[in-house]
Amino acid sequence: MASTTSPGLARFRMILWGLVVVTAIGATALFLFAPPRNPATVGIGGGTYSLVDGSGATVDQTMFTGQPSLLFFGYTHCPDVCPTTLAEMATWFEALGPDAGTLKAYFVTVDPERDTPEVVGDYVGWMDGKVTAVTGSREEIDKIIGAWKVLGEKVGEGNDYTMNHTASVFLVNPQGGFEGTIAYGEDASTAVAKIRKLMGA
Repeated sequence: MASTTSPGLARFRMILWGLVVVTAIGATALFLFAPPRNPATVGIGGGTYSLVDGSGATVDQTMFTGQPSLLFFGYTHCPDVCPTTLAEMATWFEALGPDAGTLKAYFVTVDPERDTPEVVGDYVGWMDGKVTAVTGSREEIDKIIGAWKVLGEKVGEGNDYTMNHTASVFLVNPQGGFEGTIAYGEDASTAVAKIRKLMGA
């Protein structure tokens, strides 16, 4: 004897399968687009490197531990993104006021051939110590570029070459792990809210 299915039951099954598909798509999207939370797993910020700051003192991956930090990769010959980002950082620190006392910020060059410790130190000098400039050998700079999975690509030849580089500012938690990014040109209030959240992490 052939079985029959009522229209109501058939409709219910279609709705149920639709919900299953939507849930599966949602879970996939969350996995693909959510920012990594565990650098030990995803590798963002991992690795070791030996660099120097603007005063010539040795620094390494431990500079990011012990306090929340902002991390930006750029170069001193940058015509627009780098000076603009440093200016934005200054407004973020101003907006944070006394709360910024526990926040560190780092400017890491992707162009160590031209950016000596003295050059990068002078470049961030107007920030009154709020931003630490970092450089080093090409080999060690490549290590930190690889560790944070950023772009640092030379364009052109001669002395007037430029560098393609990642424009986002990385948010680094007190354990030295990746917490997210602030996009280039992001609304100042949104950026400050992200930093306050980082400082509470």
